Amino acid sequence: MAKKYFNRLLDGKFKAALDALGCVYIEGPKWCGKSTTAERFAKTVVKLQDPLTFDRYSAFAMTSRELLLDGEKPLMFDEWQKIPALWDFIRADIDEHSSVGQYILTGSAKPREDGKRHTGTGRIAKITMYPMSLWESKDSSGEVSLARVFDGNDTINGASKLTLENLAFAVCRGGWPESVVRPEQAATLIEYYYKSLTTEDITDVDGIERNPKRAQAILRSYARHISTFASNATIMADIEANDKGMTKPTFNSYISAFEKLFVINDVSAWSPRLRSKTTIRSSAKRQFADPSLAAYALGAHPNDLIADLKTFGFLFESLCERDLRAYAQSLNGEVSHYRDESGLEADAIVHLPDGRWGAIEIKLGGNMIDEAAANLIKLKNKVAEPKEPSFLMTLTGTPYAYKRPDGVLVVPIGCLKS
Repeated sequence: MAKKYFNRLLDGKFKAALDALGCVYIEGPKWCGKSTTAERFAKTVVKLQDPLTFDRYSAFAMTSRELLLDGEKPLMFDEWQKIPALWDFIRADIDEHSSVGQYILTGSAKPREDGKRHTGTGRIAKITMYPMSLWESKDSSGEVSLARVFDGNDTINGASKLTLENLAFAVCRGGWPESVVRPEQAATLIEYYYKSLTTEDITDVDGIERNPKRAQAILRSYARHISTFASNATIMADIEANDKGMTKPTFNSYISAFEKLFVINDVSAWSPRLRSKTTIRSSAKRQFADPSLAAYALGAHPNDLIADLKTFGFLFESLCERDLRAYAQSLNGEVSHYRDESGLEADAIVHLPDGRWGAIEIKLGGNMIDEAAANLIKLKNKVAEPKEPSFLMTLTGTPYAYKRPDGVLVVPIGCLKS
């Protein structure tokens, strides 16, 4: 029986790229759905994670480009980075035949550095996939559209069906397709993912032998600082209490490996033009690709989050930023954060290529909405961008969507879509 397929926000972008260029490369963390999505467009699928298939195609890469690239097109190579030479072989083949929609590459780890590898510009489209948003997993009603809000349609309404208990479960379950399809097995699936990540993947990504216990300690410390601006020194100090042998180069090596595996996904700072002389802080905000990894690293179950609303708030922010990334990406936009020396912050700034932008504060409960709205209005008055913000929004875990008298939108994460 075929698995149920949940439509992804990237489906349309993927098809458009395949129709325009010779190859589409889709990257992102393991288990986020890359292969399942790509296989829907492929005529031939080569899974390089299979040892026998890998050995066969490794030999082809050394002897015959024709055999390596043989198969009905589009030809898909799953986990292509295991044979890095594929990139230039495919690029050369596209140049020779000037054809579109020929190849699909998927990868759960960034390929090892190679200064001789062609960029692929004009031949290979690169798309990053994130774990499923609440809209994709059918947890969000989608009554408030980010695209429509950007277009000026700010008369909003909607009711989220997600209670605090539902949100706590969504944080721990994560946006992994397998855990969405089999929620009763989510805890076991996340455990397997986490252990595989810290015992096998952490070494396989670049061939450097790493200690699983140290890898787990680093992720646990990172999780303790999720949704904050903690420095590397702060995170290292947290680890050194139990690992006196940790050095800065060792720490940086582990962090680099987790970034190559798309597990760490920090939010960069936004640097707008300001009306007053204020220093903008450039520190990245600490985030994982999915909040479930932080929850597991902390040993937190849904009931634990309900009992510890402060920790829940940080993980809720992580969940919201995961979803905002996916929604912004479908609009060709990006997500950053704002923070200046005066202490003024905005948890998320969604900015589009045409210069439009919106500022978002993320609050789990309703008791902080007034303060969040006041901060957003201060930010609006401080920024001197050519365009006024398209919207100011407080993204919440509360039930109802509405527009406040001051113009700030209050939107439950359980009502939002792209």
